[in-house]
Amino acid sequence: MTRTQKHGLRARLAVGASAAAVAATIWGVTTLVPVDDHPTAPPENAARQTPTDGKTDGKTDGKTDGKTPADGKPGGDGKSAAPAPGPQLPDSIAHASESGGNAVNITIDDGPDPRWTPQVLEVLAKHGVKATFCMIGPQAKAHPDLVKRVVAAGHRLCDHTMNHDTAMDKKPVAYQQAQILDAKKLIEEAAGGGAKVEYYRAPGGAFTPDSRRIAAANGMRPLGWNVDTKDFVKPGAAAIVDAVKREIGNGPTILFHDGGGDRKQTVTALDQVLAWLKDQGRPTGFPVRTAPDPS
Repeated sequence: MTRTQKHGLRARLAVGASAAAVAATIWGVTTLVPVDDHPTAPPENAARQTPTDGKTDGKTDGKTDGKTPADGKPGGDGKSAAPAPGPQLPDSIAHASESGGNAVNITIDDGPDPRWTPQVLEVLAKHGVKATFCMIGPQAKAHPDLVKRVVAAGHRLCDHTMNHDTAMDKKPVAYQQAQILDAKKLIEEAAGGGAKVEYYRAPGGAFTPDSRRIAAANGMRPLGWNVDTKDFVKPGAAAIVDAVKREIGNGPTILFHDGGGDRKQTVTALDQVLAWLKDQGRPTGFPVRTAPDPS
């Protein structure tokens, strides 16, 4: 082999080795890039029909898949809430009553309010009825005496977030988690005595798979409703009562409000509704917590 041929062979070997090194580097980088096995699910209520009044019925969400596991897997921001001690609650949205049969659940939202919550409590006591109070975190902090009074009367507590943001289903998971868990902390601190928040209700029914998992992992069953009295728009006590009578066939959980404005009509209507339920032989109870909702 001549000197020129040897030089050419060495040059070709050098080029081949360089190409092999580059290929190995590219392959190594490619195999180290992680694959996202758990992309964030689309908003749970993306296809939900929203009435023009801005409120949702809370029952259409309850008919979503109901299969999303409460497994603590991270949401869209890679964060997850620490599981609460004890049995894991279902993260499907509850509508049924623990008492079964034809029992009805009375739920009261947006308080506590220093003017209206005491009046609602008086009506409930008059009829011997227990209710679930879905409270706004800062409202509970501002009125701990009312939170304690609700607990002392044997009613249950529900987390209704910090700011009642009806668009929170379109916000990052970290925002949803803060809205839920910060409110839970304020409500339980206001209640004192080891009282626990047992449910979570999304403002306007704006549930997401992530918010439901966060709630369930922290000991709160997501809570929907079947009968929207529309009392928040103050249609008149008679219209509120008629709404209950008309929609009670939809399911057992009825939505009222003790906060967010003048609730005089609500107080009057609640008194009439509870009397009517008694005449109909409809007992009252609390929403299911630990068992899957059969509805």
